[in-house]
Amino acid sequence: MRFLPTVVRSFYAFSNATFRVAPPPLRPALGPTAKLGLPSIPFLGAFFGTSSSSNNMTYPLQKGKEEWQAQLSPEQFRILREKGTEAPYSSDFDKHMPSEGVYTCAGCEAPLYKANHKFKSGCGWPAFFDAVPGAVTRHTDRTFGMERTEIVCSNCGGHLGHVFKGEGYPTPTDERHCVNGVSLSFNKNDPVKDSKA
Repeated sequence: MRFLPTVVRSFYAFSNATFRVAPPPLRPALGPTAKLGLPSIPFLGAFFGTSSSSNNMTYPLQKGKEEWQAQLSPEQFRILREKGTEAPYSSDFDKHMPSEGVYTCAGCEAPLYKANHKFKSGCGWPAFFDAVPGAVTRHTDRTFGMERTEIVCSNCGGHLGHVFKGEGYPTPTDERHCVNGVSLSFNKNDPVKDSKA
């Protein structure tokens, strides 16, 4: 099992590799130039594609890229808006185990998980077995040649992480919502409970 931390770090580094398009070089105005394109290879698209439903869905809270960048830290923007992943064991929320309160979206403060939904999974990210009803939307994520279930905030569409089923944790749902701590805030007062009173 000594290789597991290396595999996790490698996957983390690979999952955070961003492919940015360089701006076109300045060319003299000599007329049109021929553009060469790479052939379309559907097989490779399966490795690097994302769910179209995730990208095309609209959410109640709408903001432009510049608004999100002004509101969020660079790391929050990278994870919430660009679907990044934080390093394992880097979040204080991984070991944060309150008895009351609610975890909210760091982007819009919408309630996502109650404190009693959280459990110790040992995976390196905050883990929850259930969410506040209607707070989290699930999408199919086909990046890296595998099929996973991505979870986003139902209010703003911010990327939270992924859901894994059937791992054998002793929880009521047999699910693990593996959530980036950067995507979360914590409110020791429980707005979900207070709104029902």
